[in-house]
Amino acid sequence: MSQPSDRPGRLGVGVISAGKVGAVLGAALRAAGHAVVGVHASSEQSRERAGALLPDVPVLDVPTIVERSELVLLAVPDDQLPGLVSGLGATGAWQPGQLVVHTAGRYGTDVLEPVRRSGGIGLAVHPAMTFTGLSLDLHRLADCSFGVTAAAPVLPIAQALVVEMGAEPVVIAEADRPLYHAALAHGSNHVMTLLGESMQVLGQIGVTHPERVLGPLARATVDNALASGEDALTGPVARGDVATVAAHVAALRELSQDGVSAADAARSPERAAPDASVRGARGVDAGEQLLAGYRALARQTAARAASSGRIDETTYRAVLAALDGEERP
Repeated sequence: MSQPSDRPGRLGVGVISAGKVGAVLGAALRAAGHAVVGVHASSEQSRERAGALLPDVPVLDVPTIVERSELVLLAVPDDQLPGLVSGLGATGAWQPGQLVVHTAGRYGTDVLEPVRRSGGIGLAVHPAMTFTGLSLDLHRLADCSFGVTAAAPVLPIAQALVVEMGAEPVVIAEADRPLYHAALAHGSNHVMTLLGESMQVLGQIGVTHPERVLGPLARATVDNALASGEDALTGPVARGDVATVAAHVAALRELSQDGVSAADAARSPERAAPDASVRGARGVDAGEQLLAGYRALARQTAARAASSGRIDETTYRAVLAALDGEERP
């Protein structure tokens, strides 16, 4: 294991690996005064990222990094983490007193049991942020929270590391890690899917820069939702505008059946025939996917609007009927 820095509390840090998260957090720990003694970077892209964010840090293999590090940062995909930890444990790589920190949202510290058996200290610190792998991520950490899980005696260590990186630690119980991660994925990853689908539709009706149309609306929506919660709920479903909801469903059904809208077909008759480019994964039509997603989320929105008293029971049932393509009762 490497020798600690002359500065009190400074650690020799090894980063596995130089993905978008690992390289940025390694740079943040370095900026906090820790010494990054090695980084694992297997692809050309990760080596370039390591060179940009962790200049002069040697690129080493995983066993060498573990051997030299007082703190090992495991920034690998969630599904790879158990095998990596147990594999290194089987070779006797983990060392007594060594801090092993993983960044996987799904797991707490149970996955680091091989580290504990070797006398090491396991910590889980997951940044609730999406990363670009660029230096701008370092500035974003100031507004970021980390889901932190650790045994009570060493929890302050995990919290201190997060604070040193400029972020805020939020304690998550071991049993709650899957729900914690699901909530973040639902609130972030699925927003990307929704915006992607919305921009696709705007593009199909001739909007040249759909991101400019959606951008201010999406940012305001997120800001309002975070500031006001359920009070920010708006739109035709929440207002009970049944006829508007029915018109949405009819237009999306038309798109899913023909691949183009009626207006688009009128402007460009040659596009009236279905195009293979509008078909998504497994040959499923992109229009069908969007219609299914719109219906599913509109039903959830209607339920929330009804439970909060924004719409009454009769309007709620009328909205559901419109979503199903039925006449209003």
